[in-house]
Amino acid sequence: MSTQSTRGIDDTGAADHPSRSDGFVRGLSGVIGGPLGDHATALDRPAGRERRFWTASRIVLALVCLTLALHWVQKSPCQDGAWQNNVQYNRFCYTDVLALYYAEGLNEGKVPYRDHPVEYPVLTGYFMGALGLPVHALGVDDPSINQGQWFYNANVLVLGALAVATVAVLLALRRRRPWDAALFALAPALLLTATVNWDLLAIGLAAFGLLAWARSRPLAAGVLLGLAGAAKMWPLFLLGPILVLALRAGRIRAALTAIGAALASLVLVNLHAATTYRENWDRFFELNTERPIDWGTLWYIGRYLDGKTGSGDPADLGPFEWLNVNIPVLNNLSYALFGLACLGVAALALMAPRRPRLAQLAFLVVAAFLIFSKVWSQQFVLWLLPLVVLARPKWGAFLAWQVAEVCYFAAFYGELLGAATSRPVFPEGVFVLAASLRLGTVVLLCVLVVREILHPEEDAVRATYDDDPDGGVLDGAPDVGWLHRWRKRETTSEPSPEPVTV
Repeated sequence: MSTQSTRGIDDTGAADHPSRSDGFVRGLSGVIGGPLGDHATALDRPAGRERRFWTASRIVLALVCLTLALHWVQKSPCQDGAWQNNVQYNRFCYTDVLALYYAEGLNEGKVPYRDHPVEYPVLTGYFMGALGLPVHALGVDDPSINQGQWFYNANVLVLGALAVATVAVLLALRRRRPWDAALFALAPALLLTATVNWDLLAIGLAAFGLLAWARSRPLAAGVLLGLAGAAKMWPLFLLGPILVLALRAGRIRAALTAIGAALASLVLVNLHAATTYRENWDRFFELNTERPIDWGTLWYIGRYLDGKTGSGDPADLGPFEWLNVNIPVLNNLSYALFGLACLGVAALALMAPRRPRLAQLAFLVVAAFLIFSKVWSQQFVLWLLPLVVLARPKWGAFLAWQVAEVCYFAAFYGELLGAATSRPVFPEGVFVLAASLRLGTVVLLCVLVVREILHPEEDAVRATYDDDPDGGVLDGAPDVGWLHRWRKRETTSEPSPEPVTV
């Protein structure tokens, strides 16, 4: 049997089947009769050729629609905005989208930044206004409608469309591995947090940016990533891996084009609000600068340990509690650790035996930001979902991470309810344990990605594709000359064994 056939693909580059190639799925498939058989592979062929409607891609798209529909049902107890008796916590249905319709003054017709400071980057604020102000105008003409509910459902439709579009991008990037996108489509984290905030706006734009880069369109990729960064900051971090990989491949012009386009689009989107309504625009930066240690972060876990190991004297602050009081030091330490992590990722990209894939480095950088950040909101899990699908499409560790996220979700709402009622739902250690499990599983995913970078023969995507399907101009490019010469010199400089004398 050939090596390719054991990996679940054939010589023609047919689609990968997880029940054959993924050890975890292959083991589970034994419960229902074993791996996918030859007669079922027609699902992966074009619909017209076999006259089948339910191709693998359409099944995955249907699954994400089902997940989003279930999410809407899960959030439905909160849609009327009448949050009595802490229903938003008892029913796990709190959403910033509905709460901030009132808190940001959209229900009064206030224009974001012009009439009210907004705690989010500019494109998210504009997005809120683009949906909220028409709803307010409609409510003025028809007072019988529930403006908050209309606003929330309008956001559900648009954000849901962006989630479906993100899955479509994943399918486009993995034509030979369509079932990888099912990781995103079926993710419990998507079901629970899809519309907690507006993160899917940045995710959708960033996904299209990665698709443009994969199609060797660095200018379009930069514009889209810059727009994504104007909605949430994290997509800008993807430019670092692009630059480092381009440096290794000698494609620096394409990387600089993408970076320049990203910065230009970021500046253009922010320019009007930043120059005309500077104080209201600056609210996002002030909030992030002044914010203390938030729930569920590495630093929050440290504060809990301070309380367990400290002397009990209020004047004797543990190191993490001291950082919570001295926020500028906390900010600088968080930034420094993230910066060191980025340097480590860059060194890994240059020193790895084979140039890493873009998605692998992108996942590591964004995960490092979350690990060392002082804020890790429940919906931030969505940032990692498309990246882990592209970086490491294996079900075992992914499901362990998702279980940890579900546990954290439940514990977090218990913490919210306890704070609202001043009656703890469970001991603080339970929440800290859930936060530690979430942190630990993300670290585990990082370790596994690093291992596959160092041992590319273990990379599932490389088992299907020759190099990097997301690489664009980098895909198939040889290493730049100086790096190749350095590697050759390192290899030849190793001492050879002494001859054996007979």
